[in-house]
Amino acid sequence: MNKIVLGLLLGLVLGALDGLTSLATGSEEVKKEIVTIVIGSSFKGLVAGALAGWFARKVDSVALGVLFGFVVALAFAYAIASMPAVDGKHYYWQIMIPGSIVGAIVGFATQKYGKRSASSAR
Repeated sequence: MNKIVLGLLLGLVLGALDGLTSLATGSEEVKKEIVTIVIGSSFKGLVAGALAGWFARKVDSVALGVLFGFVVALAFAYAIASMPAVDGKHYYWQIMIPGSIVGAIVGFATQKYGKRSASSAR
């Protein structure tokens, strides 16, 4: 599978799972907002996955791919976490830790398992 497509799909799926992990808090507010959380997390994973796939096409290094995915996803997660919840609280660690882990996984997978397209292999 093409590295960008792999990044898109894996980012989407892992982003959705990342959003669903928020249910583990048991908070009523989270339960009310779960659809929005999952959609936002999926979109964040989709964009970070596309960027990780693009990077994997340009740079052939698993370590740099993991680092790139981690940093990109961390930046997106920070942007989301910096927006306060309805009660005014910020959930930096709860959003940034799983988000950056998803980015690192996607960065690894795009480097390790993604295939170069015929035009980028030259």
